[in-house]
Amino acid sequence: MDPIVHESEEIQARKTRKRKRNFKLDIDIMMLVLSIIAKIQHSVLQIPRQIRKSATRLGHEYIQYQLVHEKRDTFRRLYRMDPEAFLNLCSILRLEMGLKDTRYVSVEEMLATFLFIVGQNSRYVSAETRFQRSRFSISKSFNKILKVLKALAPKYMAKPGLAVPTKIKDSTRFYPYFKDCVGAIDGTHILAMITGQDLASYRNRKGQLSQNVLAACNFDLEFTYVLSGWEGSAHDAKVLNDALTRNTNKLIVPEGKYYLVDCGFANHRQFLAPFRSTRYHLQDFRGQGKDPANANELFNHPHSSLRNVIERIFGIFKSRFLIFKYAPPFPYKTQVELVLACVVLHNYLRRECRSDLFEDVANAEGTAVDERVDDENHEEEQLHGTQDQQRVLANNWRATIAENMWTDAMNMGS
Repeated sequence: MDPIVHESEEIQARKTRKRKRNFKLDIDIMMLVLSIIAKIQHSVLQIPRQIRKSATRLGHEYIQYQLVHEKRDTFRRLYRMDPEAFLNLCSILRLEMGLKDTRYVSVEEMLATFLFIVGQNSRYVSAETRFQRSRFSISKSFNKILKVLKALAPKYMAKPGLAVPTKIKDSTRFYPYFKDCVGAIDGTHILAMITGQDLASYRNRKGQLSQNVLAACNFDLEFTYVLSGWEGSAHDAKVLNDALTRNTNKLIVPEGKYYLVDCGFANHRQFLAPFRSTRYHLQDFRGQGKDPANANELFNHPHSSLRNVIERIFGIFKSRFLIFKYAPPFPYKTQVELVLACVVLHNYLRRECRSDLFEDVANAEGTAVDERVDDENHEEEQLHGTQDQQRVLANNWRATIAENMWTDAMNMGS
């Protein structure tokens, strides 16, 4: 055999053996890596899961104990109502709304959980500790009560009365000039937790993320209408226009009646606004030598006094339900529904507890102070045809009221 050919075959054989050794080494390394990965995955899966709280009746027993043995003031601070009103509301939820106890959670515990969260601005974790429940159970109780309170809204939303309100009828300052007034209407901003790309539309003039809630009330401090969910950047006049034209939850003003509004709204026959560029707020008339100097100022003074009822009810509402002092940690849809549910609770308590502790708290904290609306911030509506005529008629009507008030005041002084 040729020596050169023999040497070439040996070199080729050595290369083949080397490739086989390298291939076997690669396989060993790959198997080692796969083994390490498998051990890591196994260790991750072996992380101990949170032990779920066992289902008991401890939460029910706890609230029953508080109803019987807790001091009334302490119970009221915790759950924002007296024990009698609490038990009566539980009966309503059972008999009228068909809410039932579960095997371990009673209606009383469900309601107490909801009230504790909205009244104290407490998080689920605090309710878990207080009622000895899992987060799932707390969430389920909260959403059950939210759902039935929303369903109660048509019954507990006060209806505008046709008779002259007592507050107006019993005062010569207001009667007969405001005898057809059924209450006041305004917007309030409630802080909101917003996610996504629409942050700018929810940012109000103060730079805070909020929803603009339009509400109407009567002089008994009861809500007669609520529309929640509008972005914080929306102007009150725009929200009012939506309330008047929407198909569901439409604002209805009784024939011949009207609400009082501030300068942020246009003056209409159904919405009586004050004279602009004229002294208006109550503090503007306090002190010696600050009496009304003309018919427009004389009109604005009692108008401001009566319209202040809407500021007071907002103050009471936010003082009773502290969850609205901050952005509620829920999806936006739930935040919107929460406003209506708490309005139902407010009206229920106005009927059950006429002496309202939270009215004093609201006034003491200064939350019931009305905001000044500057002329340049007023969003004028586009007037066309009959709308322009209606505005002229409404302004003439307001001027007539002011002139009658001024004439009567001059006659009394002479």
